[in-house]
Parts: sequence; structure tokens; C-alpha cells
Amino acid sequence: MRVDMIAPCGMNCSLCIAYQFKEEDINKKGFHKTYCPGCIPRGKNCTHMGDRCHRLGRGEVRYCFQCEEYPCKRLKSLDLRYRKKYHMSMIDNLNRIRDIGEEAFLVEEEKKWKCPHCGTIICCHNGLCLNCQLDTLLQNRRYRWNEE
Repeated sequence: MRVDMIAPCGMNCSLCIAYQFKEEDINKKGFHKTYCPGCIPRGKNCTHMGDRCHRLGRGEVRYCFQCEEYPCKRLKSLDLRYRKKYHMSMIDNLNRIRDIGEEAFLVEEEKKWKCPHCGTIICCHNGLCLNCQLDTLLQNRRYRWNEE
């Protein structure tokens, strides 16, 4: 995982399905998903909030926690959705980055999101390792975290 894969909102883009699909070029296996290189590598200040937050939009802050309005209503809403659906928290991520730094945060992330079977990184959007569990996603393209 790389520091430039941490979005200003605290999303670790390395865990995102659109990023992982791009990295492995999964569309060759019968999918039709939009690929994403991550917010920072594609030159965006923040995909989800840069259009509504003038400080992010102008690149005045690197992370939302550097803003006096942190956490704002929009970030709280995004965080709640990700906590409920995707087993992660942008606000928790941002607090860890603020408290321990980017590199230590990424070390924790590597351990937290590592596939127990093959060692690659699982996807936060469905809980699957696209290396060894792609068949599960092929059978149910809307699969989410431990569905039967």
C-alpha cells in the first residue's frame, strides 16, 4: 500500500473495488466495471467531497482532519455508510493517520485487510479477495460481506 492511495476523506483506495479491478484488469474476466487509479493519483483532491468542500477542492488541506470543521456533516454521512456497508470508517482512518502517521497507518491496514488464504488485500466493498475468491463475485456480482 502507498501513501498516495489514501484519499483526503480517509478512504484507503487500495481497498476499493474499482482500484483493485484496475490493478488486476478484472474486466478481462467478464466484468464491466469502471476502473479507478485512486483519488490522488488521478489528480483529484477528493472524489466524494472535493466538489462541496472548498478547502479540499482547492487543495488547501491534504486530509479532512486538517480542517476546522472536521468531521463535517458530509464526512459523517459517508463514514456512517461505510461503517454499515463496508466494515470500515473514514473517520477512524483519519484519526489513526493524525495520531500515528501515514506509514504506521498503512502497516496496520496491510495486516487488517490481508487475505488469510493468499496474502493479497481484500476489497472493502465486498469482503472478497479478488485473487482467490473471484469465483464468488462471478456467481453473484452484487455480493456483499459474507452473504450466503
